Amino acid sequence: MPATPSDKQLADRFHPVFDRIADSAVQREQDDTRPFEAVQWLREAGFGTLRVPVQHGGLGASFEQLFRLLIELGEADSNLPQILRAHFASVERLRSIYRSDAVPGWFQRITQGALVGSGVTEPGNVPNGDIQTRLHQRGDAWVINGVKSYSTGSLYADWINVLAKREDGETVNVLVDVKAPGVERADDWLGFGQRQTGSGTTRLVDVPVADADVFLPRLGDATYIPAFVQTIHLATLAGIGRAVVRDAAGFVRARTRSYSHGSGTLPRHDTAVQQVIGQLASTSFATDATVLAVARALDRLEALAQAGDAGDEDYLDIELLASKAQVAVVDIVLPATTRLFEVGGASALDRRHQFDRHWRNARTLASHNPVIYKERAIGASVLNGERPVFSWSVGTPTL
Repeated sequence: MPATPSDKQLADRFHPVFDRIADSAVQREQDDTRPFEAVQWLREAGFGTLRVPVQHGGLGASFEQLFRLLIELGEADSNLPQILRAHFASVERLRSIYRSDAVPGWFQRITQGALVGSGVTEPGNVPNGDIQTRLHQRGDAWVINGVKSYSTGSLYADWINVLAKREDGETVNVLVDVKAPGVERADDWLGFGQRQTGSGTTRLVDVPVADADVFLPRLGDATYIPAFVQTIHLATLAGIGRAVVRDAAGFVRARTRSYSHGSGTLPRHDTAVQQVIGQLASTSFATDATVLAVARALDRLEALAQAGDAGDEDYLDIELLASKAQVAVVDIVLPATTRLFEVGGASALDRRHQFDRHWRNARTLASHNPVIYKERAIGASVLNGERPVFSWSVGTPTL
């Protein structure tokens, strides 16, 4: 069996791709163009196979290796890790949740380049906890009907992992081929940040589905999946933190105009500017360290699970750890994206730099799974021993 690649081997394989993505990131932001080419570069390099087990033809990377690379990809362009978030979540579900003879075939599809997008959230006044998307039998075949919003990554994907209700009332995950008749993907995401993630609307009208593409998500079971997908957002935020340091330092090094009341003849020699850069670099270090601490905890949990020794408390611990990391990372990165502008005066506002994208993208990521609810859950756990929930939803209240 081939060995899992080392950190250096993974870096040698993917860093040149990240560099190409970074080179064109500002232009994409200025032109509001979609990174189809960048996604294809990642696909061709095998980035989507990182967590597919080696015995199934994947790279078999550890969580720490995956999240380190996601941080680096987020530094290049924060849209890309979010585009691939549902894909990596689907790989983890194939590894740990789905119980089906079809799993090896799905790993094979992924090692051949298939990417998976998201189809979970539904628009409108859907009752909290309800799912309007329906999977039902028509003759000997399955068909699925429904509408999904925030279908992140689906614009670039080959398959969409759709949350639906089967006609018997069972909640299911359905992997839908984007080329199947009846699939419509709209690029209508209107958020001011992460604008290139393809987080628009997906409509499914009598879309045919194979038996092998229907899985039981086992909602409510103790699982690491919520912590995992949240940590992808945190890795992306850590990447933005790195990009802030890169862009601020690059801007200062090239700048020759200085203030008469400053402390240096050049901005890079000004002690006040040096202090800001030092703060930003320290912020980036802290966010990297926080995300990788969660990643290493996921690796330890995976080892326990493989040995048959993981219990509910271990999954609760990882959920709380990821929640604490979310609170810390958001509180650190968002101010850094504003502090960046202290190094350059009005010239840092030039739209050609697109420095504002860092705040817009960080604010957008921080708005997913709002921090206020994580803070409350952590406090309730510390004070009263309350257990966090592994599955939750958004919708209108049922009275």
